[in-house]
Amino acid sequence: MPRSDQSDIRLSDGRLAGRVVVVTGAAAGLGEGIARRMSAEGATVVGLDVAPPPGDAGAIVYLECDVADPDSVSASIAEVADRFGGVDVVVNNAGLLSGRASLLEATPQELHRYFSVNAVGALLVVQAAFPHLRDSAHRGRIINVASRTFFTGGAGLVGYVASKGALMGMTRVMAREFGEHRICVNAVIPAQVDTPGTRAHSDDDVFRKTMSAQVIQDFVTPDDFAGLVAFLAGPDARMITGQSIVCDGGGLFH
Repeated sequence: MPRSDQSDIRLSDGRLAGRVVVVTGAAAGLGEGIARRMSAEGATVVGLDVAPPPGDAGAIVYLECDVADPDSVSASIAEVADRFGGVDVVVNNAGLLSGRASLLEATPQELHRYFSVNAVGALLVVQAAFPHLRDSAHRGRIINVASRTFFTGGAGLVGYVASKGALMGMTRVMAREFGEHRICVNAVIPAQVDTPGTRAHSDDDVFRKTMSAQVIQDFVTPDDFAGLVAFLAGPDARMITGQSIVCDGGGLFH
């Protein structure tokens, strides 16, 4: 039977201690899970989001920020650096999801809207954070949350797929350009994870169909995905860069 057993999840005690981590889109869903995991592993975590923070934010600091607005991004990153002494890790998780409609109905305005958040937003955050990532004592890390739909096609999702594909391409360029500064840049690709965002567009049957293609017949949880992100932010991933890593129970071999 399918399972979502989290009993084997282990936190690495203090693995991220001393690091300042910025997570965009951190008010809910995968972003909230990533922020909580980073905090649990010792990092100082700042969540950036246009939405209000969750009711119990714990030790996580939240700032209102629209990643598609250059001024909002610059001000937020500057505030993080001033308050906490720098930025060591950026997790570009903020993104727009979509329902399905034929690409024949897509408009330039719609595509621009997805690109402005899913791709350009990540670029703006990286540009603002770069001086701090370059000077990080822990080797700066950039972790971009991409999508497996880039590989599967995702019929009816042209704006979403194209923008996430752009983010994967940007990941490779960032890794190439920032390698001289020992900044590691990777893309992480989740399965269809049960979050409010995905539930708005996918019912139980869609989730079961997705999982049925996995070699490990367990639903992938936000904790599973957050564990991958925490690993890439930590010391054991100091020589991993330019990669696109899938966390989906073996549904997509890449």
